Amino acid sequence: MALQLYIPRPEDGWFYVKMLSDPETMAYNAPWFPPDGCIPEPESEWQALQASWIGRQPERFYAFLQRKSDGAFVGDVNYHYDPEQDRWDMGIVIYAPERGKGYGRQGLCLLMDRAFRVDGVSRLHNDFEQTRHAAYRIHMAVGFRETGTAGGITHFEMTRDAYMERGTVNGAE
Repeated sequence: MALQLYIPRPEDGWFYVKMLSDPETMAYNAPWFPPDGCIPEPESEWQALQASWIGRQPERFYAFLQRKSDGAFVGDVNYHYDPEQDRWDMGIVIYAPERGKGYGRQGLCLLMDRAFRVDGVSRLHNDFEQTRHAAYRIHMAVGFRETGTAGGITHFEMTRDAYMERGTVNGAE
């Protein structure tokens, strides 16, 4: 099923709160927010995100992933500029009940297209634990390259030039 980026409005925060409160969705976050990775005050996190992320591109971008067929939200994507590294760090989270349906790949493709074609970002970076095999496969499948590993964390990068040379990556509809 096809996805699209959706810039959330303040009243859409229920989905953000739902994801940040779901132990299965947030399990990857457990090392930083024990025991289950859930964010302690998701409502205040939503208010802070609205104030500092929405409408701040290209330095910051945030969107929900929305299924076109029924308008349901299935995850979120983001990127923000890191001036010390001269890159945009990115993230993608798929709501646990929606995993395994190809949404991670589609969402990553939509995020890259937005970053490189619309906002003129020069390079996206992501890193995560080596044990997150699905995330690794998805990043590699859409053209990210592994740039290193340290302390159990793998680093990935996609440049605008590499993305444009590839053309539209299969999955962004």
